Amino acid sequence: MDVALEKRQVQRAYELYAPVYDFIFDWIFAPGRTAAVKQLALQRSDSVLEVGIGTGLNLPLYPATCQLTGIDLSQEMLDKAVERVQTLAMPNVTLKVMDATSLDFGDNEFDKAVATYTISAVPDPVAVLNEMRRVVKPDGIIVILNHFRSERRLTGWVEDLLAPVCTRLGWKSNLPLAPLLEQVGLVPESITQVNMFKGWRLVKCINRD
Repeated sequence: MDVALEKRQVQRAYELYAPVYDFIFDWIFAPGRTAAVKQLALQRSDSVLEVGIGTGLNLPLYPATCQLTGIDLSQEMLDKAVERVQTLAMPNVTLKVMDATSLDFGDNEFDKAVATYTISAVPDPVAVLNEMRRVVKPDGIIVILNHFRSERRLTGWVEDLLAPVCTRLGWKSNLPLAPLLEQVGLVPESITQVNMFKGWRLVKCINRD
């Protein structure tokens, strides 16, 4: 599928999801989100990039002292994140509409980066992770929380079968983890299974050459 066409499909899907996104993701996927931010091991005044910040559900998990930049492709989602920032009175948060495959940031600009439930919802996950590596300082932490293709034969087959439908809904059901990390040169420090049925994987990497 043409990447530009797929990107438009993702944008349309999340425009539709915006009103109900919090209801679905706030309670079903909350344990994974909490664990992902903990994996960042945030220190005072760390600069952090959150890719695919959506409606800002992770915002209350960050310490007030860290410098947080959140990006998302959907203006509708970010509008809700802006409201959340104002409610929480978080002065050190910057929100921007941006394509994660072409980040408008300099090299080595952030101490750490995180993407929760985002990598399978972008048209080019390799490009997104390459960009995250580029903007994170050497030895900085990169955390990815996502559903990846199951290593169980039957479950993986079902995920392959559902892939065309899921892509139209805005995400990939059969994105394999190991080849993805290999393509971008990331070696996981840890991989933890989280959420209901342990169906999502929390991956922590150090940005090494």
